[in-house]
Amino acid sequence: MNALILVIILAIVEGITEFLPVSSTGHMILVNKLIGGEYLSPTFTNSFLIIIQLGAILSVVVYFWKDLTPFVGTKKKFVLRFRLWLKIVVGVLPAMVIGLFLDDIIDKYFMDNVTTIAITLIVYGIIFIVIEVIYKIKNVKARVRNFSNLKYSTAFLIGFFQCLAMIPGTSRSGATIIGALLLGLSRPLAAEFSFYLAIPTMFGATALKLLKNGLVFTEREWAYLALGSAIAFVVAYVVIKWFMDFIKKRSFASFGLYRIILGIIVLVLLR
Repeated sequence: MNALILVIILAIVEGITEFLPVSSTGHMILVNKLIGGEYLSPTFTNSFLIIIQLGAILSVVVYFWKDLTPFVGTKKKFVLRFRLWLKIVVGVLPAMVIGLFLDDIIDKYFMDNVTTIAITLIVYGIIFIVIEVIYKIKNVKARVRNFSNLKYSTAFLIGFFQCLAMIPGTSRSGATIIGALLLGLSRPLAAEFSFYLAIPTMFGATALKLLKNGLVFTEREWAYLALGSAIAFVVAYVVIKWFMDFIKKRSFASFGLYRIILGIIVLVLLR
């Protein structure tokens, strides 16, 4: 094991888990704890685990480009696209404000706390299963199935759910999807809006980390960031397609079960 291999492994883990409701940051922290050793400095690792997520998020831009690009043929389509981006901006406002104030606190108390990760994995795993059971028993029907029917106020509320993911182990996509489902969005729309919210959110998080730590990175560490982001991009692009096909046919209960099992294993290993 050396630093380069660790970077590649962490990037693959990020690409696989970024859009699944299982917590990419939590998984990378656990993997780094398991095999990381002292190959990367703590300061660089803290930034690396956030910044390479931007590589995965850029795969959303490529994958959904035809649905996100403002370069459309008619005025009507442009207005619809403008409204979609406005809803994305409204949805990301809570994370921008709260994240700016809590970033240092989260770094200090939660980013390296394996117990917290295990507990959040289990808690949100249970929540996923409970929601799916209730939806099945009550035969809940989604009220919002397209972005035209998504209200700005609903987008703003979903943004607050995204803030829960500031605690590692929660899952940004998981918290956002849960919030969207509770607010009446269909599963595919909830997942897609979660992906869209990630674009400005991770650009902001990356900028914040670079402003705080970027000047102290070495040339080799910049190379690690570039390599990790590229790998995360490729892997995440493949996962997006699989995940969008998955949620059209199945529920999120399996992810909830996985989270619970992993969380229990981590807690047992801590004893």
